Amino acid sequence: MASDTAKEVLTDLSPIIKLYKDGTVERLIDSPHVPPSPDDAVNGVVSKDLNISPVVQARLYLPKLKEPNQKLPVLVYYHGGGFCLGSAFTFLENRYINILAATAKALVVSVEYRLAPENPLPIAYEDSWTALQWVASHLTENPGIEKEPWLTEHGDFSKIYIGGDSAGGNIVHNILLRAGAEPLPGDVKIVGGFLSHPYFWGSKPLGSETKEEIEQSLLYKIWLFVYPSVPGGIDNAMINPFVEDAPSLSGLGCSRLLVCLAEKDSLTSRGILYVETVKKSGWNGEVEIVEVEGEDHCFHVLNPETEKAKDLIKRLASFISH
Repeated sequence: MASDTAKEVLTDLSPIIKLYKDGTVERLIDSPHVPPSPDDAVNGVVSKDLNISPVVQARLYLPKLKEPNQKLPVLVYYHGGGFCLGSAFTFLENRYINILAATAKALVVSVEYRLAPENPLPIAYEDSWTALQWVASHLTENPGIEKEPWLTEHGDFSKIYIGGDSAGGNIVHNILLRAGAEPLPGDVKIVGGFLSHPYFWGSKPLGSETKEEIEQSLLYKIWLFVYPSVPGGIDNAMINPFVEDAPSLSGLGCSRLLVCLAEKDSLTSRGILYVETVKKSGWNGEVEIVEVEGEDHCFHVLNPETEKAKDLIKRLASFISH
């Protein structure tokens, strides 16, 4: 008789993730969790963790202040990982955001949204919006919201930015569309958003892609894995903002946009198309594009110490501290 100790795999998306028939999930790429730095500042940045709601957490980063009452731009940041990997509390994210907060001299709220498949989409989008609402609520008199002193004392609410890498870049796009249609507490406005190597995909080949390559790609399979009930599949507007019935990009709720791409990244052609579509949409903001030669997906998060990574982080910092 065959041993029943070997668990049966339901979905194998190696080298990313495996889902077993008993419901357990094995994340094959992971970075260890690290604690915040409440006293022993990294790069002059102190950090702490808090609960935004019963289901949404965040790590806050406060760079070194020049004066006790200094006001800083606020960045709400969404990590990458295909909606099924990663965390605001990992070594990789912690290292990257420490450097970004120090370089931009910005107060960063790094959002811990819930992951699929345990929490399938659209949960991550809802959690991400909850976090942004929480930040904006610091401008309102709401006795039901426990306010965070770092934000009330040091947040400049005329300089609210959102940003993210990979799946986080996709979240930024969808949050900006929602912010364009639905007011935030205190009528807070998002000044700008950055999308680094944003995760957009679709059934229609671009450039030299073939239909088969698209459908066999992990990018295709992961979307259906993290959002199994998605209307329209891979051509849902949340992952494919270029479909006919997608909301117009003229509705993006910010005045500045920065899209960062990498030459070797298979997502780059859709990132370029995104910028072109924004420009043609009638959106009345300012959009910029940066494409880094010779680099691949999220290179600046994986290894922020290279010269090209440092240059990109400086570019993001100048966008936020503009």
